[in-house]
Amino acid sequence: MLVIHHPDQALHDPAEVFRTGKFIPQPDRAERYRIFLDVMRQGRHDIVEAPLDRGDAITDVHDPAYVEFLRTVYGRWREHPDYGPVAIPNVHPTHRMHRKPTELLGEFGWYSNSTSCPITEGTWPAVFASAQVAVHGAERVSASSGPVYALCRPPGHHAYPDLMTGVCFLNNAAIAAQQLTKRYGRVAIIDIDVHHCNGTQFIFWGRADVLVCSIHIDPRLSAPYYAGHADEVGEGAGRGLNFNQPLGLATPDGPWLSAIAAAVTRAHDFGADALVVSLGFDAGEHDPSAAFKITDNGFSEAGRRLAALERPTLLVQEGGYLSPALGGNLARFVHGFTDQQ
Repeated sequence: MLVIHHPDQALHDPAEVFRTGKFIPQPDRAERYRIFLDVMRQGRHDIVEAPLDRGDAITDVHDPAYVEFLRTVYGRWREHPDYGPVAIPNVHPTHRMHRKPTELLGEFGWYSNSTSCPITEGTWPAVFASAQVAVHGAERVSASSGPVYALCRPPGHHAYPDLMTGVCFLNNAAIAAQQLTKRYGRVAIIDIDVHHCNGTQFIFWGRADVLVCSIHIDPRLSAPYYAGHADEVGEGAGRGLNFNQPLGLATPDGPWLSAIAAAVTRAHDFGADALVVSLGFDAGEHDPSAAFKITDNGFSEAGRRLAALERPTLLVQEGGYLSPALGGNLARFVHGFTDQQ
């Protein structure tokens, strides 16, 4: 399997995040990137470093003003001597507020809906590199080359065109899928991260050329809370092309794999010419998210079922957080996927 990465992805590494009324350890640590890369090196996969030359692909999906904000916000933040070392907004608009301010704190809140996306000096280089990994992965996918693994970190599937949320800044899977539509026409995204891909859903909500399937914990029970219900099916040209399968707390292998099989059937019936898998391992039984109970065997079987679609495939890394089982989850998924090639 071809593996795409870039070392700048480790530059974003805030130690804490403010949630539930207190500072807690940030789940998205740079160590995740190193664990995933080591697993693929040990598996003797082909590993290449992505070039950082396709900023245009980002603005195919994201608002250019938002991208410029991400690029410059930390420098603006540091101009204030009384602000802390990590940039975090403390105000956010609601649906009753409709005008973007230009003052830093107000603008920061406009582009973020939570405290889950702290920004440091290394954040922009890391999120830019992560998006470039997805773009280069999309460029390298072909029917003859086999699957490509875009080792994206920070993850991206919660990010909207102009909103950072849920430790996501740029939507890597959506950026890659948009590039693939230019080459293949119809693209299916199957997201198996334990949390709903609310940003991806929003981006392709009215599109006829991209099918979005998500298998995730019921949003009534966990973040992102405000999207991911089964009756959210898309609209206009995209009606029927958004397929959510929310599942209950502590879902084991069986129902989860059945949901993946249903998503694969949808992708086949849609006539997908290429596949993007938003690959999260936070559904794992040992993940600190503690939402699902998916075993190593479950991840291996998921790989086999997704590979059975037999389409040019890009695997885009999403969640999966620090535990002794994390590297093994990736190894078993890749083994299952490549065993079908």
